[in-house]
Amino acid sequence: MRKISTKMLVEAGIMIAVAQILSYVRVFELPNGGSVTAGSMVPILFYAIRWGVKPGMFVGGVYGILQLILGTVYSTHIVSLLFDYSMAFGLLGLAGLFRKSLAGVFLGVFIGIFGRFVSHVISGAIVFASYAPEGTNPWIYSGMYNASYLVPECIISVVVVGLLYKSFKRLPNL
Repeated sequence: MRKISTKMLVEAGIMIAVAQILSYVRVFELPNGGSVTAGSMVPILFYAIRWGVKPGMFVGGVYGILQLILGTVYSTHIVSLLFDYSMAFGLLGLAGLFRKSLAGVFLGVFIGIFGRFVSHVISGAIVFASYAPEGTNPWIYSGMYNASYLVPECIISVVVVGLLYKSFKRLPNL
């Protein structure tokens, strides 16, 4: 990981703040957590694309903790606290894996959001299994529940990243 600069720290704070604000603009919200927002993951994804995986995962994890503190907490189970917040949002930092081309950026965004999805599915299958209808596999239930908001959120994120990528590439130090 490169040396942490003032510019990285300032951008981290700005991106976390913008992501938090965008998280309040909800298209729809599910009853047990999860929502489709106005692209709230995009600032974290762009940070990871700009600065790399490790800084991106750190900033995503901090954003996840902020979501935990400022949002509605649906479970205080340790698995939920770890997998639904710091780990899930930290995995958005994987967007920095393939950041040299537009196709790579799209792949990185998908991988980052898929990492978040997997983290939520693990939590859901372990912590929220009792919410699954009788006879339904908790892993399938959790996967379907989390896909119901993360697939639209992924589509929104890919579209916004695609629209902003050309301007984003003009920033120095990429």
